Amino acid sequence: MESNEEPDALPPPPPEIPPNVVPVQLTTDTVPEETKKISKPKRSPITRRGVGSRGQKIQLVTNHFKVSISNTSGHFFHYSVSLYYEDGRPVDAKGIGRRLIDKVHETYGSDLAGKDFAYDGEKSLFTIGALPRNKMEFTVLLDSFSSNRNSGNGSPVGNGSPNETDKKRIRWALQSKTFKVEMSFAAKIPMQAIAAALRGQESENSQEALRVLDIILRQHAAKQGCLLVRQSFFHNNPKNYVDLGGGVLGCRGFHSSFRALQGGLSLNMDGSTTTIIQPGPLIDFLIANQNVSNPFQIDWAKAKRTMKNLRIKVSPTNQEYRITGISENSCKEQLFSLKSRAAGGNDAESFDITVYDYFVNHRSIDLRYSGDLPCINVGKPKRPTYIPVELCSLLSLQRYTKALTVLQRSQLVEKSRQKPQEKIRILADVMKSNNYAAEPMLSSCGITISSQFTQVQGRVLPAPKLKAGNGEDVIPRNGRWNFNHKKFFEPCKIENWAVVNFSARCDVRGLVRDLIRLGEMKGILISDPMDVLEENAQSRRAPPLVRVDKMFEQIQTAFPDAPPRFLVCLLPDRKNSDIYGPWKRKNLAEYGIFNQCLAPTRVNDQYILNVLLKINAKLGGLNSLLAMEQSRNIPFVSKVPTIIFGMDVSHGSPGQSDIPSIAAVVSSRNWPLLSRYRASVRSQSPKVEMVDSLFKQTADKKDDSGIVRELLLDYYKSSGQTKPAQIIIFRDGVSESQFNQVLNIELDQIIEACKFLDESWSPKFTVIVAQKNHHTKFFQDGSPDNVPPGTVIDNAVCHPQSYDFYMCAHAGMIGTTRPTHYHVLLDEIGFSADDLQELIHSLSYVYQRCTTAISLGNEQITLMICICILDLKLGIEMLETGYFYLLLLLVLRFLHVPFPI
Repeated sequence: MESNEEPDALPPPPPEIPPNVVPVQLTTDTVPEETKKISKPKRSPITRRGVGSRGQKIQLVTNHFKVSISNTSGHFFHYSVSLYYEDGRPVDAKGIGRRLIDKVHETYGSDLAGKDFAYDGEKSLFTIGALPRNKMEFTVLLDSFSSNRNSGNGSPVGNGSPNETDKKRIRWALQSKTFKVEMSFAAKIPMQAIAAALRGQESENSQEALRVLDIILRQHAAKQGCLLVRQSFFHNNPKNYVDLGGGVLGCRGFHSSFRALQGGLSLNMDGSTTTIIQPGPLIDFLIANQNVSNPFQIDWAKAKRTMKNLRIKVSPTNQEYRITGISENSCKEQLFSLKSRAAGGNDAESFDITVYDYFVNHRSIDLRYSGDLPCINVGKPKRPTYIPVELCSLLSLQRYTKALTVLQRSQLVEKSRQKPQEKIRILADVMKSNNYAAEPMLSSCGITISSQFTQVQGRVLPAPKLKAGNGEDVIPRNGRWNFNHKKFFEPCKIENWAVVNFSARCDVRGLVRDLIRLGEMKGILISDPMDVLEENAQSRRAPPLVRVDKMFEQIQTAFPDAPPRFLVCLLPDRKNSDIYGPWKRKNLAEYGIFNQCLAPTRVNDQYILNVLLKINAKLGGLNSLLAMEQSRNIPFVSKVPTIIFGMDVSHGSPGQSDIPSIAAVVSSRNWPLLSRYRASVRSQSPKVEMVDSLFKQTADKKDDSGIVRELLLDYYKSSGQTKPAQIIIFRDGVSESQFNQVLNIELDQIIEACKFLDESWSPKFTVIVAQKNHHTKFFQDGSPDNVPPGTVIDNAVCHPQSYDFYMCAHAGMIGTTRPTHYHVLLDEIGFSADDLQELIHSLSYVYQRCTTAISLGNEQITLMICICILDLKLGIEMLETGYFYLLLLLVLRFLHVPFPI
């Protein structure tokens, strides 16, 4: 906060302040931290400086559909919506808003001047042109179908006497409720803002205008009975379901969003997948979810947590309820008070009856197995309403939000894949079936959407040349290469190692011979193992943790002084071995032993060669490197000391909101090499996306315990006492709305860490965000193949003004290639578009664990570290660096506590 007035122009202090107190002007040093954070950002993302020209041109199509808009002179009017019960209480029930707004539109159409609505389902409603008044109130009657409307008097499905008929109960269930709907004017959004966004002049108005168009599409899908998940929608069609096991289904649907691009306004339509609860009998879901064979084996404490808030339909009335809990007693023992009227009398009498007797004797409903099981409560905790479990069926399209198992996740990935031509056909069909031309709100906007895929021009960059051992060249083809008849560039030496065998059918001696023989072919000198430890036969039926503990007892007996430096572990024959996770935890988190797991049923020479790639990288070797890295010909990087950071933050799985998030940063070392990295991790508050420990001063302000200092000091030692003059930052996992935070919070921390080491040191920065979580796909028109590796697109579907581009660096072997969307936020180094694209493409070839180009380039390694934290089964073996910091990943993952480094 600054003042243009002189100090003596300040007003006199109030009388109660002592006369000797001198007023102090506020300076930037005295501004509170929270005030600084909300001030105008110092840096904003840079604009595009040009486009690339290198590479072979290729014609592509993309899943963007051109949108024409003729009514840019109009306005969207935003109204705030409030919903109340008749007694004035706010409506807290979810999912009722759309029904109420539809009822308002149906009942009061003339009072609303015939306006159509775009309603987001919660608090916001939009019209084209204004409503007759700024504030309008409506009273509507709505039929009650849900559990929130039942009487909650303790009786099953209503408070009827034994003499009442089901017909009367149904009539009771369909009684109307009165609601009040208020609409208040909130804002006016010019449609001209869309045209401004197309010129690159983005504003809050342009973002809101595009949001309105997205809401129109959501409402269009809601009218068709779809499940809505943000900008994705899912039809209730069994053809779209895939069984993932455990009572969980994968549901295929579609994502749709309007985008302002270089080529104009477009609709981005893509496939999408979510997980839902298996609809049908509730008991079938519980049996599948707990993997038991009959209802009497169900763990009802666990089932209670699983069923909470699920929606069910109860037979024979077909009334819908929401589950609130279960009964304490079984159906045959659970009592409730039933009121009945004596014949010819007016006084109601109450008597206690079991839920089972009520349904069997008074409702004449046959219950086959519910008698000895708990009842389902659909009332309130203090005023329950109990239903026998076998009368309950789960409704369709209920999201499953808990963490998936490894097997479920792999099934979801496998069954969600679609080949390029299959995806094109499906998207073309959905564009036709959606019939957006019939949507009245789009028509009122003058919007028409083409059904043709947009054509774009791409360029295919040539693959970089690699170097193997003895200076031999490796020429990648189609994003792949091999080490046939070649040695590793820098092989390690394996001594002080042992074999651990959990498999009953593996030829261990033969495998060891093959490992030594093939290692020698690649230049790795492997001595004979110090020991081969076989699992005791009686331990094979024990739980995984016990088996691992028993094996480590054998290791401690065989190596009383110190454990081996490296262990090869032969897993049991079964796929997805449950030994894997506990074994990794024990090795890395407790003992600090490098190890490699093998699946012995698949062992052959090619398999062992692939394993040697991992082993060599884990133990500090180097399999290959870029030829231009060795010859120091990388523009801007090889001639000037440069460090490359890859940054990401990993969060807990769904339903684990209390688990700390993990910030992971990798950095290059041994400049001018780019193929060597090291990692550093920190825990931070759950769900916080910005890395908060890049610069972290100690309490006495004399030291910095942050990540960046640690990595810079390692670079300095490993690069000949050289400080980097250039820092290239790859940031993964942030959205457009967080770009300013990356530039003004994270980059500030990095600069502070540099200044703390040397006040006069001012390196140049280039900051690049890499996004995989987007919905743009590219296809070769008329070809069944994915786009070739090295494909770059920096026109048509890119931002009108910002510096972004798409790259498909890898060969898509399965499904449809997902390109990486790169956003250049800052470039003080001064790369040309071609040089930067070639650098990122080349970095996709330095991944040490495999012989294929990977999709994300440098920051892929950070991603692998974060996968490790979230999912041991998929991630631990993907770690490339052999540093002690990797141990902390598992400590954080398993102990679920902050672990400062």
